[in-house]
Amino acid sequence: MSSMETLILLIEGKRAERPSFFSGLTRKGFQVQSVASGSAALEFLKTRMLQVVLIDAASMRTSGKRICQSIRESNPAIPIVLIVEKTIENLEKYGANAVLIEPFTIQKLLNRIRPLLPPEETNLLRAGSLALNVEDRWVRANGRQVKLTPRLVDLLKILIEHAGEVIERKELFRMVWETDYAGDTRTLDVHISWLRQAMEEDPRNPRFIKTVRGEGYRLDIEK
Repeated sequence: MSSMETLILLIEGKRAERPSFFSGLTRKGFQVQSVASGSAALEFLKTRMLQVVLIDAASMRTSGKRICQSIRESNPAIPIVLIVEKTIENLEKYGANAVLIEPFTIQKLLNRIRPLLPPEETNLLRAGSLALNVEDRWVRANGRQVKLTPRLVDLLKILIEHAGEVIERKELFRMVWETDYAGDTRTLDVHISWLRQAMEEDPRNPRFIKTVRGEGYRLDIEK
């Protein structure tokens, strides 16, 4: 199992009167696995490696101390972010790397999470669940991390930068190949096919890179 498949493990209860952080994090491009208890988190951590554990103790009406300490005992190095409803004394004994007291914005949560990520995770170009590392030339999609050629990186980078927009075939060709000549765009179509093979679970029925008949291509991402 790749350590890149799940980025954040979210431990949260089900309180109807408050929103989950799951959707906010996924909209920001993070891969998130949600569990409802500390024991479920410990079981998950036995089989998966990830980058951050987010404990929403406020959603479970607890201080989060026992969950923090049990995770820290079993996984000493993993970063932990703890969310609580009010200031708690002796929080340093909990073992969390960062603590947030409600209320706060999703941006403030991201500001606490990002410094805890491995360096490569902070330099990714993201679109929904897609992540592109331009320097190291790989894309992460559908739980897989695949190496790309420099040309495919250039192509995907432009699609990500214009996510949700239709890019006319000749214009996309000019942008990627940096040329004014666009008389034959079959080369572009071949590279789109290669990119789909790298990213898509079913390249013939693509989830991300859509063909807009008579116009060009569009990168679709989850809302």
